[in-house]
Amino acid sequence: MLDQHGRTEKKEATGSNTLIPTPESNTELAQSVPISDDPTTTASSGSSGTEEIQYRYLSFESNIPLTPVIPPIVQHDIPQCPNLRNYDDPFAWSKTRKNLMTYLSCAINVTASYSAGSYTSPAFQLTKKWGVSDVAYNVGITTFTAGFGFAPMVLAPFSEINGRRPVFISTGILFVVCQICCALTESYGGMLAARFFLGVGGSTFSTMVGGILADVWVTADRNTPMVLFTGATILGTGLGPLVSGFVAQNTSWRWVFWIQAITSGILVSMVTLLFKETRGTVILSRKAKLLNKWYEQLEAAGALGMEFESGDPEKPGKKSCRIRWRVQADEERASIGRMIAVSLYRPIHMLFTEPVVFFFSLWIAFSWGVLYLQFGAIPLVFETNHGFTLEQTGAVFSAVCVGGLISVVLSIYQEKWAFKHYPKISGSPEGRLTFACVESTFMPIGLLWFGFTCYSSIPWIVPTIAIAVATMGIFSIYLSVFNYTADVYHIYASSALAASGLCRNLLGGFFPLITKQMFQGLGFQAASGLVGGIGCVLTLVPWVLYFYGPKIRARSKIASTFT
Repeated sequence: MLDQHGRTEKKEATGSNTLIPTPESNTELAQSVPISDDPTTTASSGSSGTEEIQYRYLSFESNIPLTPVIPPIVQHDIPQCPNLRNYDDPFAWSKTRKNLMTYLSCAINVTASYSAGSYTSPAFQLTKKWGVSDVAYNVGITTFTAGFGFAPMVLAPFSEINGRRPVFISTGILFVVCQICCALTESYGGMLAARFFLGVGGSTFSTMVGGILADVWVTADRNTPMVLFTGATILGTGLGPLVSGFVAQNTSWRWVFWIQAITSGILVSMVTLLFKETRGTVILSRKAKLLNKWYEQLEAAGALGMEFESGDPEKPGKKSCRIRWRVQADEERASIGRMIAVSLYRPIHMLFTEPVVFFFSLWIAFSWGVLYLQFGAIPLVFETNHGFTLEQTGAVFSAVCVGGLISVVLSIYQEKWAFKHYPKISGSPEGRLTFACVESTFMPIGLLWFGFTCYSSIPWIVPTIAIAVATMGIFSIYLSVFNYTADVYHIYASSALAASGLCRNLLGGFFPLITKQMFQGLGFQAASGLVGGIGCVLTLVPWVLYFYGPKIRARSKIASTFT
């Protein structure tokens, strides 16, 4: 069984002294693995080089023998021990290396969230070029979020088998290619297709980053990296319309996408050069293959086996043994088809059977819909009430960036303060909701504030500040959902988060299609009040879990297994 970090649990992988039981269905293995009633027994030393091979499970805690037993008469060159430093446990990496992986992952995450909001800026050029309505044009946001939501459910199993790095790089290349396609396309249909696959490519920059951070940071140290990841997501969402508004008004619409192709191309190149594999089971598999290849080369050169401590207190000393390494996670892993089927089924199953997953998904989906709602609402309100130009309305989105940055600083220091003064509370899953219970109310407060102040007689800065406040609430919701879900569901957290991610992206892609009609039909004040009122009701979610979370988790067949 694997833990939530992709590592084998110690109770099942006990290190270098554990022999693999002989599978009765594998005759080849049965001939090479010594059969013993004692699973910790090792083969006796031999001098003829024909000693049977012992297969053992490899873990990051295994004591790996690196001294070969070489007879005096051997004349062949003995192959050198391979460099194993690149196969260390990511938890044991230096802080500098961990920070590099964190900053690189967060930087490329900015490009993915940037792409969602940047699309709305050239609407005035492209709706005229293609003769489509604003609603039809905004379908490009919907197709992007559809690819963004569904792709991880298929791509996640590949990252478990092949590692984070190859999936990260391959989808990154797809992301850059699709940005180029968006810049070159001449048709509306071509743009929609490119936007869909752009969402597929960019999805790993968001969903997989959480897994990467969990691979390299232990739970006690993970809050700050997760805060930075959340901040990068919000920052990119605000930067998209902020930068693209200036670009679209002063240059061709194609440069909105060329700029993204250039920046994402640079970052993907940096990922290719600097990104190291973080998936623990994949690192162990590669390490096992490297060691086994070296052992085979040694034996071909005449070595009799590897020297190691006997481990027997009655007969201390050194012994020799021909060994090969295996990784238990490789044996327990299902086929890729089975993994994809589970990846598609389990999130949907948990969504409708786990109350925590359902209400958290509803909560974060609505808050993300509000974030995407701003792509249409801000230009509409500020152009109508204050006569803003495209680049001026784009500048209003700086409030989203400011709100996200304030939340980053606040979240880092309040977690440290809570851990110092209330360690018992902050260490529990419900303790992580303490600040969210209060800060999540910023979202409905900001929405109602925006609605009550979106009049032409009120200075534009007043509703702009409301946008920053609402963003702080969305930030708090996003961070608390991720942390609480990871704490409660452990190895099933990825499935629970996939369910909330799917709901979040689907609702986020739907809101821009109804924004203009809702705000024009109901009026700016009534529309903001309606959304703010729904947000007020949903702020009850963290309060219910804060007080009744343990009881709710106890009734869950999945969550209760980890309490």
